[in-house]
Formats: sequence, structure tokens, C-alpha cells
Amino acid sequence: MSLFGDGPDAAVQKSFTRPAPKSAGARMRYLVKQLKGTKPAAQMLRISQRTVERYVKDQIKKPRPDLAARLEREVKKRWQPQIRAKARQRAATTGGIIIDTRARIGYIAPVGTTDDARLRHLTVALPPQYAARLFDAQQAGASDQELQQITAEGVKEMYFQDGGRRAGQLEQVRFTDIEHIEFDL
Repeated sequence: MSLFGDGPDAAVQKSFTRPAPKSAGARMRYLVKQLKGTKPAAQMLRISQRTVERYVKDQIKKPRPDLAARLEREVKKRWQPQIRAKARQRAATTGGIIIDTRARIGYIAPVGTTDDARLRHLTVALPPQYAARLFDAQQAGASDQELQQITAEGVKEMYFQDGGRRAGQLEQVRFTDIEHIEFDL
């Protein structure tokens, strides 16, 4: 589980209009329907086709913890794709993304400034271009470090530079020792 990779997805999931299936059988039936068969579902979940069939018929009710986690992750990844796309589009064009974090944040600046990193709790609204960059990088398979860098650039522009009104010589912002980070649309 990555902080920056899963954060934007969690923010998008808050816009769902219906809850995802909760029971193992309902989740398995949803995956079988989405993947058009028990064989593709079994291959994706790395279990036998017969096991998938038994979940679909509610002959097995409680999956192993690792299978339950994979099942939940795969269902949430596919749940309400049109709502997910609209939420991403809205964030990337008009709404932006809100980041609430508690982390050690510092910056690189010219000599003579107090650029020591310190623990800060920030809630920053990033403009739509940063939301678009985050979602595009995430879909392209960017690493957690790359997503963290995009977030740091957004924090630099909106928090430290106040949209270009101050700290114009600030070069780079560093995110370290992240205690908590949450994304919202």
C-alpha cells in the first residue's frame, strides 16, 4: 500500500453513489460479471476456477485474509467506472484536489533563509492542473516517489509561494517523515 498511489483513488471513491458489494459472494459475482467468466476471475485472483464457482454459489462464505484483500481491491478498482471518470475529470478541470498532511516539510532556497525542514500540518487546495498531473501519472504507473514529487510541487506553489505572490526564489520542497496524508476532491 502506498500513501501517494492510493490517496487519489480513495478521494475518487468518496464520490461513489452506491456502496461496493460487501460479502465475498457478491464481490465474486461482480468480478465474474465484469471479467465475463469464472476462468478470468480465477486467474486474476490466483485461485482455482472451482473456488470461484463455490464463492459465486455462496458455498464458501469467508475467504482467507489475503484473498479477501485482493478481492476487495479488485472490486473497488472496477466499481462505478463512469462515476470515477467524472470525478477525475471534474477535479482535473475545475475542482482541483485537497491535500491534508502532517509531515516534515522543508525547502531548498537561497543562502540566508531558514530552510530547515519542520513538522507541519497542512491542508492545501491544489489547482486542477496538479490534480490532472497526479491522475495522469497514477494511470501511467508512476512510482510513489514521482507522485510525492508532484504533490510537493503543488504544495510549493500554493502554500510557500502563494500562487506566485511570494518566495519566488524557492527552488524545491522536500516531503519527509510523512505521518499522515489524505486526499479529497
